[in-house]
Amino acid sequence: MIEQPDRARSRSDTVVFLVCLLLASGMLFVPPARTARLASAIRNSVLVPLVWMQETAVEGKTSRSRLVLIQAQRDSIALLAQGLPALRDENDQLRRLLGLGQRVPLEFVPAEVLHQALPTDGLTLLLSAGHADGVALFHPVVAPEGLLGVISSVDRQTSVATTWAHPEFRASAYTDGAGVFGIVAPSAPARGTEPLLELRGVPYRDTIPAGTLVLTSGLGGVYPKGIPIGRVVSVIRELTGWERTYLVLPAANPAHAAHALILLGPAERSLEGAFPDEER
Repeated sequence: MIEQPDRARSRSDTVVFLVCLLLASGMLFVPPARTARLASAIRNSVLVPLVWMQETAVEGKTSRSRLVLIQAQRDSIALLAQGLPALRDENDQLRRLLGLGQRVPLEFVPAEVLHQALPTDGLTLLLSAGHADGVALFHPVVAPEGLLGVISSVDRQTSVATTWAHPEFRASAYTDGAGVFGIVAPSAPARGTEPLLELRGVPYRDTIPAGTLVLTSGLGGVYPKGIPIGRVVSVIRELTGWERTYLVLPAANPAHAAHALILLGPAERSLEGAFPDEER
């Protein structure tokens, strides 16, 4: 008589386990569009307190940094602390982002990079701006150095950006100077190396020197013309008589971005000259 409740609980645990297993197996066959909507629903319900806590932590960190800067003006010891590499890099990025905002001839929304959208996902970024700020799908995301990615999911207060490292990323591009056109896509990285890009579809008759700047072409209606993507490293593949594929070193690293600008458009406006050479 005493053991019956234990057996009942054991059966209940088994049923719960089997239900979870079936749900997990079913999610493997759900289309990506539905999983994106499901993830958005979870962020707007179950994960709302966690996102709020993250935003509060970021705001607290920014406030503490400002306090250190104020104290640094009055205290020589705090002035030395201001020279720490991490703080110096963050301040430098903020100054360059402010300068970029003054040069960009488009409407934009500044945003903080809160963290990766998923704990195991290094290909997307969660940004502190959403529908309430005018952000919509396919708005480009840029850093002072160049292109970071594009908005792929939007909530009221936050949005998710797919970076250039995502396997589905594509952008029409051209080279500075010669004006050679091609398509930029992620390159399959070797183990233990930094992710790189490829400039594909370059006509075989055209040769691009190493170090040539690659920029968005403005074709396709998503990315305005003139956003730096990266610089050519070398040829990695060629189809004799047809085309060459070039390896490209990205201009902006999403892993190092703490702040960004979300461009609201229109995409027809050119950004040539908004990214000076000293920023890249």
